[in-house]
Amino acid sequence: MTVRSPQHPARTPSASGRRRKIVAVAALAAALTVGSTLPASAAPAAASVSASSASDTRNSTFSQGLRDLVRKDKYPAVLASTVDRDGRTRNYAFGTGDLKTGAPAPVDGRVRAGSNTKTFTAVVVLQLVGEGKVDLDAPIEDYLPGLVRGDGIDGHNIKIRQLLNHTSGLPNYTEYILDDILGKDRHTYFQPRTLLDIALKHKALFAPGTDWAYNNTNYVLAGLLIEKVTGRPLAEQIHHRVIDRLGLRNTYFPAVGEERIRGKHPKAYHAAKPGAPLVDFTELDPSWGWAAGQIVSTPSDLNRFFGALFDGKLLKPAQLKQLRTTVPVPEKWGGKGVRYGLGVMRTPLSCGGAIWGHGGDIPGHATRIGITDDGRAASLALTANMPPTQDGPANALKVLDAAFCQ
Repeated sequence: MTVRSPQHPARTPSASGRRRKIVAVAALAAALTVGSTLPASAAPAAASVSASSASDTRNSTFSQGLRDLVRKDKYPAVLASTVDRDGRTRNYAFGTGDLKTGAPAPVDGRVRAGSNTKTFTAVVVLQLVGEGKVDLDAPIEDYLPGLVRGDGIDGHNIKIRQLLNHTSGLPNYTEYILDDILGKDRHTYFQPRTLLDIALKHKALFAPGTDWAYNNTNYVLAGLLIEKVTGRPLAEQIHHRVIDRLGLRNTYFPAVGEERIRGKHPKAYHAAKPGAPLVDFTELDPSWGWAAGQIVSTPSDLNRFFGALFDGKLLKPAQLKQLRTTVPVPEKWGGKGVRYGLGVMRTPLSCGGAIWGHGGDIPGHATRIGITDDGRAASLALTANMPPTQDGPANALKVLDAAFCQ
C-alpha cells in the first residue's frame, strides 16, 4: 500500500481525464460516456429474484429494463431492490458476477456505494446541528480555523450549508487525481487533508452561494468538521449514528487500507478507454472518496437507509426539513427540474411527482437510488461505472424511473 503525504504533488488531468471525471449523483450519470466492449463470457445469466416476489408481474417493465441493461447496454451485472407501498421488498440480480468464472450475479450483493456516502455524512452533520454542536449557517472557519484558504477561497465566507448543498464554489479535487486513481494510484492511501490540499491549490469556481457545482471537496470538509466537533473518527460516527442504529448489516465504512469487499459481492469492472476490454477493478483503495464516497452497501440496505431517513428515524423534524430544502441544479449538471438538498437529490418522475435519493459512481460500480414520499423505493447497482455503451447511463435512469412509473 502506498501512502500519499500532503506534500505529494497532484497531477493535472488531461482533457480526456476531465471528461471522464467521476460524478456521483444519479442524474449526473449521463455525463459518463466512456465505452467498452463486453467479453463473450459475459452473456446474461438467468435472473435471480427473491422467492416472495417471483410470481408478481407488476414490476415487469422494471425487471425487463434490468435485463436490457445487461443484454443491450452490456453491463456485466445489475443488482436491484424495490420496496412497494406495503413495505414488501423484492431483490433482483441479472448478469454475470464474475466474468472469469461465469458465476451469476449474487442477489443483493455488496457493492461500493460511492457518493451515497455523502448522504450518510450529511445526516451526521445534521444530527450535530440538532444537538446544538454545529450551526448550518456558520462559516467553516468557525470549526476549522485557518484551514480553508486559497485563490478566491476563504473559510470565513463558506457556510456549512453551502458545503452540504454544493454551493461553496470550492474546486473539486477529484478532477486532478482521477487519472492516477485509475492507474498508478489505484492502491494509494490518501489522507483526508491530502485531498483538501489538492483542491486548495486551484482557484475557486465561483463565489460561495452564487452558483452550483457538484464537488467531493465539500464533503471531505464535512467529514473533517465531524471529526473536529466529535473528537472521534468519521467512520466510527457514521457507524454509531447511522449504520448500527438502523441495523444495516451489509453496510460498512472500509477500514484504513482495506481494499477488498467483504462478504458476498459481484466483481467490479472498468474500461481504460473507449472500446477497451473490461478489467477487474474490484480491489482498490477507496480512501480518496472518504466522506464523499467510501461506503460499501447493498441495494436493499440503501433502500432501508433512505427510507428510514425520510421517515424521520435519523433526524429531528427541523433538521429533516433542512435536508429537504433544495437549490436548483443547473441542467448541464443534472437534467431538467433536478434540485439538491443537504446531501440528497430531488429528481422529477416522468409520470409526475419526484423521487428523493442520491447515487454513486466509483471505479467498478454505479448505484442509482430513489424513494417517494409515500415510501416506495428502488435502487440498482451496476458493476461497471464507466458505461460499456453510450446510452447505458441514461437507460439506467429510465429503469429507475420505471420502478415508479410503469
